[in-house]
Amino acid sequence: MAIAISVQNLNHYFGQGQLRKQVLFDINLEINTGEIVIMTGPSGSGKTTLLTLVGGLRSAQSGSLQVLGQELCGATAQQLTQARKHHGYIFQAHNLHGSLTALQNVKMGLELHREISPAEMKARSIAMLGQVGLGERINYYPDNLSGGQKQRVAIARALVSHPKLVLADEPTAALDSKSGRDVVNLMQTLAKEQGCTILLVTHDNRILDVADRIVHMEDGILKRNTASAVS
Repeated sequence: MAIAISVQNLNHYFGQGQLRKQVLFDINLEINTGEIVIMTGPSGSGKTTLLTLVGGLRSAQSGSLQVLGQELCGATAQQLTQARKHHGYIFQAHNLHGSLTALQNVKMGLELHREISPAEMKARSIAMLGQVGLGERINYYPDNLSGGQKQRVAIARALVSHPKLVLADEPTAALDSKSGRDVVNLMQTLAKEQGCTILLVTHDNRILDVADRIVHMEDGILKRNTASAVS
């Protein structure tokens, strides 16, 4: 099976000089293509830092971090931008633009793809909003959507480019249990249909059963790597 993410002896630091602090310690992790992996651990354990490194939001400093076959350790800003073209992001606070409609927010997920025409962008975005159950709300602004609906827009934006990798940081944190379950089931279904890999950070024990595997971090160290959610 192909490997989507390969992390070897990864260390990461914040700050400079006397203020330099190590936040990730000798991380080793492999995630297969198509796998859904959930990362758990207390606040401040390094989960989001690792997620941002995998996502190319900052450059890895030490060790090896290969994502979809590309080495990101020491990558330039341009190389990171190119890597991000193949990723979809879902954030805790959905990060929608309040001045844009649901349709316009989803189209932003295609902005890096210059090869797609405006008409195709619109068609894809409308289709994806339909898939997440918001076909009747494509022209609604975020203020007129519920929390669960906003997160569905965020999922549509993350998946509209048919990414090979989806990264989610606490996607259910602001949702009630039913909305949270709906959102995760939707991610799972759409990701399986598109054949992409999911790495999801959460504190929400109610959604662990969607994972193929659970990894647990504490104090910047990968403590546990469990084969499945039920083991």
